[in-house]
Amino acid sequence: MIGIETQEVERKVISILRILSESTEPVGARVIARHLKEGGVELSERAVRYHLKLMDERGLTQLAGRDGRLITKQGIEELKSALVQDKVGFVISRIELLAFRTDFDWKTRTGSIPVNISFFPRKEFKRAIQAMSLAFKAGLCVSDLVALAQEGERLGELTVPQGMTGLATVCSIVVNGALLKAGVPMDSRFGGILEIRNHQPLRFVELIQYAGSSLDPSEVFIRGKMTSVGQAAREGNGKILANFREIPAICRPVAEEVVAGLGGAGLGGLLFMGKASDPVYEIPVELNKIGMVLIGGLNPVAAAEEAGIEAENRAMSTVMEYRSLIRFEELGR
Repeated sequence: MIGIETQEVERKVISILRILSESTEPVGARVIARHLKEGGVELSERAVRYHLKLMDERGLTQLAGRDGRLITKQGIEELKSALVQDKVGFVISRIELLAFRTDFDWKTRTGSIPVNISFFPRKEFKRAIQAMSLAFKAGLCVSDLVALAQEGERLGELTVPQGMTGLATVCSIVVNGALLKAGVPMDSRFGGILEIRNHQPLRFVELIQYAGSSLDPSEVFIRGKMTSVGQAAREGNGKILANFREIPAICRPVAEEVVAGLGGAGLGGLLFMGKASDPVYEIPVELNKIGMVLIGGLNPVAAAEEAGIEAENRAMSTVMEYRSLIRFEELGR
């Protein structure tokens, strides 16, 4: 039986390993302490250094440079297997954190928005653009705004690995963040696969509850080759990534105003907003709540995967300045 103190130490170790795993460059104690605070873990820079020293001795991290650390292969394995119970609900916590960090103002079109990051093999990226273009043109995305970076360059807080090209796509959490700033509480319930028939949404055929998941549903569905986004874009029949949310019915007027404002800034995402207490695409809605279905931000990437181009995806990974993004169509120029 692991003692409470020992378990608490392990939680801090896992939190530090998670931060290191998201960077291909050495990360220092000061940066780690800042990221921990953003995640609700209060640990001083000095305390982080103490933990890093112990983690070096365990072979989980290694010193690189004056003060930076890199995660080791052993550290990656530890991150995958340790404290599984703490990972349950990690996705919903990530959604709430990114929604809070989203400070985009649709009236002035300034601020940060949440993005997904995908790393493609550099040699395959042109082919990936072709595969993704249909999904973007068909509107099977939150936005046609993207960001591009080559190896060694950064997208938000992530550095593109060697031999890869990084692509940032807008995440549907931008809706959560905008509604949160407008005072509208949103319950993020499921990530799923939505069947499209004759160019119209029909029903959810797969669902993963955020609150009970340790993995992002979109990543799971893409990895499991359960989508047919390319087919949906070409023929109007297929299966796409979508998310199910709920808001209080009384907040509908404010929600409609916010969604319209986001749309004017090229940030869509809303596929459907139901009526009070009415089921949405066969999903029951709580009393006095409204169901909302948002398009999955990784749909274009799923289309590339369907074409045989594998990517390393970091869904809901970071935020980027709205004005630093460009139109997808500019990538091919």
